[in-house]
Amino acid sequence: MRNVVYLEHIEQAEALLKPQRIDVLRQLAEPRSCTEVAAELDQTPQRVYYHVKRLLEAGLVGQVAERRVRGIHEGIYQAAGRSYWLSPALVGRIGLRQTRDQLSLGYLVDLMEDVQADVAALDLTRPDLPSIAISGDIRVAPDQRQAFLDDLQRTLQELFTRHGGATGDAFRLAVACYPKEAPDDRTSDDPA
Repeated sequence: MRNVVYLEHIEQAEALLKPQRIDVLRQLAEPRSCTEVAAELDQTPQRVYYHVKRLLEAGLVGQVAERRVRGIHEGIYQAAGRSYWLSPALVGRIGLRQTRDQLSLGYLVDLMEDVQADVAALDLTRPDLPSIAISGDIRVAPDQRQAFLDDLQRTLQELFTRHGGATGDAFRLAVACYPKEAPDDRTSDDPA
């Protein structure tokens, strides 16, 4: 079972995005037969098999074993991944990808699509893949925003310069910095 299954084909998305199939897929986090899943979901085995068959055809589920029960061969199935990501390419880009200012939210959206595709392409079952993820909130006064962004850009540029080169393992560094509304900021009537 992979950590992430990246759905790039519309047929895969169509097979997955049905509430009953998502329920079946969740039951198949561990290897189970259609009869076992049917008992959990209060469905008939035939109905569950119909959904499992569609998920199999889309590559979202795999048959991991088979057993003989009362003279009948019964398949044991398991989900192909722990999570499923839909590629933004499924909808397709509306309009052309534009070169935007690095401080625009449009640039951030394009960058996040690239990062999602890059991560999905990695072999996430390998425990030796080095990576780091850091997240945190920073509060910056409005009159200090530009200074903060300039410091961030300068710090990252120094890192790129210091570790840039043509040899060694290639890493991609993507830093996302965007405004975050606090829950009370959205409901406040105070214009300040």
